[in-house]
Amino acid sequence: MIKFVIAFRKPQNLPNFENAYNDLLAKIEQMPAIQRRQVVSVLGSPAGEPAFYRLLETYFEDVAHMEAALRGAAGQAAGAALGQHFASGTYQAFFAEVYEESGGSTPV
Repeated sequence: MIKFVIAFRKPQNLPNFENAYNDLLAKIEQMPAIQRRQVVSVLGSPAGEPAFYRLLETYFEDVAHMEAALRGAAGQAAGAALGQHFASGTYQAFFAEVYEESGGSTPV
């Protein structure tokens, strides 16, 4: 499984951020082949102030499905909204391979 992540830094204007974020989220949800979407609200960090405020994770079956979704009309609209509403340096976008196992612990 592959996930596309947008990690947002702490906004200076929270109401403006929430409006822009909700607009972006509505556009992302129109992309095809999304298997799962996860929103992570960062609460803190053991090393002090966390680098990020919120993460938006969108999961796809594989890289081909993700790339097709990002290159399609809905993905391009989402990318335009990201660039229009969020200044450079206020977020990072990346994709990653996800490995999951049930149980959450290593057997002894």
